[in-house]
Amino acid sequence: MKKITEHLDPPKILVLGFAALILIGAFLLTLPIATHDGKGLSFLNALFTATSATCVTGLVVVDTADTFTTFGELVILALIQIGGLGFMTFATFFFFLLGKRISLRERLILQEAMNNVSFAGIVKLVKRVLVFTAIIELAGAAILAIRFSFDMPIGKAIYWGIFHAISNFNNAGFDLNGEFRSLTPFVDDPTVVLTVCALITLGGIGFIVLNELYEYHDTRRLSIHTKVVLATTLILTLGATILIFGFEYGNHKTLEPLSFTGKVLGSLFQAVTPRTAGANTLPIGDLTQSTLFLIIFLMYVGAGPGSTAGGIKITTLAVLSATVWSQIRGREDVVMFRRRIVIETILKALTVATIGMFVVMAVTMLLTIIEDERHPFMMYLFEATSAFGTVGLSMGLTPELSPIGRLIIIFTMFAGRLGPLTLAFAVSVRRKPNAVRQPKGKIMIG
Repeated sequence: MKKITEHLDPPKILVLGFAALILIGAFLLTLPIATHDGKGLSFLNALFTATSATCVTGLVVVDTADTFTTFGELVILALIQIGGLGFMTFATFFFFLLGKRISLRERLILQEAMNNVSFAGIVKLVKRVLVFTAIIELAGAAILAIRFSFDMPIGKAIYWGIFHAISNFNNAGFDLNGEFRSLTPFVDDPTVVLTVCALITLGGIGFIVLNELYEYHDTRRLSIHTKVVLATTLILTLGATILIFGFEYGNHKTLEPLSFTGKVLGSLFQAVTPRTAGANTLPIGDLTQSTLFLIIFLMYVGAGPGSTAGGIKITTLAVLSATVWSQIRGREDVVMFRRRIVIETILKALTVATIGMFVVMAVTMLLTIIEDERHPFMMYLFEATSAFGTVGLSMGLTPELSPIGRLIIIFTMFAGRLGPLTLAFAVSVRRKPNAVRQPKGKIMIG
């Protein structure tokens, strides 16, 4: 590992590591043992599926249950787990088993992978990440397995419970229901809906937040980061649930036939899953335009930093919103929870949001050109945002994409999982800071 990392900075190592993992997964999915027809996937479809799994997206060009054997499903599950937690987390885990010391260089790479502000205590954090993941996934798998056992043999129920727990905690959205149905058969099932929502939320708030919540009984305090993540998560979840309930209440293809409890559960699940899980209990293609636009916004935002989710992250939205509010009120400082936000954080949030917006716009435009506008514009925008946010929700466009369109979505998922800044740092040439500062220039805005 030292030889590999010696001449590369952390962003480049992360990019190359994820790329290598995807290629290995793609090769395994091309093997005859991976598919029911004994032929294996074509390399492009295998590359798409491996990228979607590693980048914990969930967009698929072939149905998981109908196409793959148990071997193929386990390959996908392994890619989801490694991709969700990060290959550096698993490398560190094996270092623990071998009794090897984690070097300073490797701690810096872990800091970049975990999106942490410091490498101090990073090894302790990684250990806890592994423990948190095991506990949460096992608990989710047990609950789901018990529920599924009422509808299928116990062995299959356990397998389904494990698969869906890992998939949803890592915000991947892959499922075993077949025929691209996702979790629509369980739209009004409180056990499945609430369990999966909990898995998605715990995987999406970030491991730094989980660690602080675990330590709260000792420290009795939470950082501003944790407060912002929890508050923004609650606001977006409740707000989106209420809006979707109102938008879809009279839609006879979605909520209208359900009981009041079913309507609430359907609205809640569809509010949680765009950030950024990819499973759905309501048919996406039958949602109203207003709900689709709301979901696009939620997919673009994503969940918390240092989590299994994608998007620009909810902290970015919170910082930009606070900045706008401060400007409207004529205040010089941006304050959140009685803490002044430094200008570097504001500029980074603006950069991430802008790059994300340009990526979504560019991909949407390319898809409309390459696919010859055979579908409504909303489908292209929805698919592009879903890929960038590593969400996996689809209006049905992905399986119909041309080979070039699939390659574009593959790159978009890859960029979305690594993050715009990490990818930009990886391909850019670092330059030394300029010793000369230019005179100020004023430009009129607004």
